[in-house]
Amino acid sequence: MKVLKMVVVLSFLFLQGCASALMKPADGSALVAPPGESSRVVFLRPSSFGGAIQASLFDITGDETRFIGVSSTGTQVVHDVAPGRHWFMVVSEAADFMEADLAPGQTYYAVVTPRMGAWKARFSLWPIKTASDNEFNWRNADVAKWIANAKHVQNTPEGEAWFKANQASIARKQADYLAVWNKKSAADLEQRTLVPGDASVAKP
Repeated sequence: MKVLKMVVVLSFLFLQGCASALMKPADGSALVAPPGESSRVVFLRPSSFGGAIQASLFDITGDETRFIGVSSTGTQVVHDVAPGRHWFMVVSEAADFMEADLAPGQTYYAVVTPRMGAWKARFSLWPIKTASDNEFNWRNADVAKWIANAKHVQNTPEGEAWFKANQASIARKQADYLAVWNKKSAADLEQRTLVPGDASVAKP
């Protein structure tokens, strides 16, 4: 058991220090509109958000957890899905979530943003909305700059191998912190949910 715990700890340290080994520059598909009737969610992390600590991104829609990739400062990760309702999760020291109801053929953005944790930064997913009470909305002129300055990256086989090696730990965090998420008020959940009208006013 101690050996297993050590493997998990070392795996997360690898994620923090060597994220470039798990991601690579994105191919051209990330730079064009979503294919067909698909919906696109772009997970954006401005260069000033969270320092060197990495965060892992997941699609937890339905019964299967899919690894989207690793979010580093100054990057954006594209994830194409079928239209409709989806759940997403970000994991570091803890886990946090975002809900989405996506229209076909549209691109949406979410910001991977740090918050204080016990040992290091934790992360949340904040949707960029048409209107909101915070900075994550299309009326904020900084949003276009964040998008323009972030490099497109995508997952690699090494990233998938990391995910498989850490699935048990990730699943425990999902269960533990989903209980916290479910206690949020309706108003809080509304601010943390992408809706069809939040589609991007910027090019993907």
